[in-house]
Formats: sequence, C-alpha cells, structure tokens
Amino acid sequence: MSENPLQVIIDSDADFFQLLEDTRITSFEEDGIPLKYKLLMAMALDASKGAVNGVTSLAVQAMEAGATKEEVMQAVKITHYICGVGSVYTAANALKDVL
Repeated sequence: MSENPLQVIIDSDADFFQLLEDTRITSFEEDGIPLKYKLLMAMALDASKGAVNGVTSLAVQAMEAGATKEEVMQAVKITHYICGVGSVYTAANALKDVL
C-alpha cells in the first residue's frame, strides 16, 4: 500500500488517529497469543466484513510474522464455516496475488 488508507483521518483529526493507532499497537502486542495468529484472526474478520484490502494486508503481515500459506487458508476455511461463502469470495479476491 502506497498511502495509509486512513490518511484523511490523519489529516483531519490527528488526535483521533493517534487513539486508533494506540489501540492497534496494544491489540497486536506480542503477549499471550502469538502475533501471526492475531493477524490471521484480524484477516478472517476482514474477510467476513468484505474488506479486500484489509485481507491482503493482514495476510502478508501474518506470513511475515511466520504464518504459512496453509495457515492462511485454514483461517479462510474457518471464516467460511462461521460467516459463509461471501467471505471466501472476499478472501479469494484479496489473496490472488499473495498466495
């Protein structure tokens, strides 16, 4: 991604963006659940919500944190089981250049 997708928020309300950033940092701290699994969970949630760019970004981050392509696909399978086939179409679109 060349530009932060929240750039308009950064430009319009830096304090609000900092709150979002602090929450992101806290959510992905390396304590308890390993980072790659947190990223896979977030990826699955984005797939369930139809967020193609989020799925792509989170899948790449998860793999950089040590997740395998098989683990990414297992997360997609679980998302399908819980959220339905629409999440699979979102994931397929997001992952076509990643896997």
